[in-house]
Amino acid sequence: MILAEHRSSEATASPSFALALGGGGARGLAHIHVIEALDELGIRPRAIAGSSIGAIMGAGMAAGMRGRDIHDYARSVFNKRGEVAARMWRARPGSIGEMVQRGLNITQFNIERILGAFLPEQIPQTFGELSIPLKVTATDFYGHKLHVISDGELRSALAASAALPAAFQPVKRDGKLLIDGGFYNPVPFDLVQGVADIVIAVDVVGAPEEGSKRRPTTIDLLYGANQLMMQSIIANKLAQTQPDILLRPPVSRFRVLDFLKIDSVLAETAVLKDEVKRAVDAALEERARR
Repeated sequence: MILAEHRSSEATASPSFALALGGGGARGLAHIHVIEALDELGIRPRAIAGSSIGAIMGAGMAAGMRGRDIHDYARSVFNKRGEVAARMWRARPGSIGEMVQRGLNITQFNIERILGAFLPEQIPQTFGELSIPLKVTATDFYGHKLHVISDGELRSALAASAALPAAFQPVKRDGKLLIDGGFYNPVPFDLVQGVADIVIAVDVVGAPEEGSKRRPTTIDLLYGANQLMMQSIIANKLAQTQPDILLRPPVSRFRVLDFLKIDSVLAETAVLKDEVKRAVDAALEERARR
């Protein structure tokens, strides 16, 4: 079996891999299965690109965390409402002045403070401390374009990539006002094409689904419209170029901030681990036939 041969010896000229993890908020908890599967296959990506939650998961992997480490850490936080509440309390404004600096706005949280309260300590302060090169996407709000960050301070880059409007304040960095990277590049596989033999991309954007008896709220419509926009961007990219492996776990029924539903997200996407292994096997077999 090709996979067994691939794992048995790194002395052979085994194909290299790159990984692109897409944005999707809590739906991106499914990325944990992908990282665990790659660990079990003995695959360490040559490069990683991520958007929003994908950038955060990618940073964990690039920092040397194994999938099981990320899995255990995420469960230890999001399985406990009290733990989440305590961390959110630690992320509160440091002063009244800070709270009213841009006007009293209780609908937007400071994403840099929140990530400071929630990120595991294994994620370092700078890109230079990572063991795998990482590219993080953000959207330059006034520049009207994609902004890719791959060096300097890491945590502000992750915050910018995850700064979903209406929920989080934008991040000022590199002389720019930055918001969620998913608005320009939801699954940034193009950023790692050409740096490895096989590119794996994971799309967790999802799409609005019927099934609920109640009508969608204004927030549901807002986030759902964002999903449709991002899927349009992905479809346009795929029409131009494609990753070697594209994975789309069943995450559509979950909302972007459903982190407290971690058990359900991981349970419903558990098949992803086997899908990764089958897809990698098929990609290796395809290369062997060339």
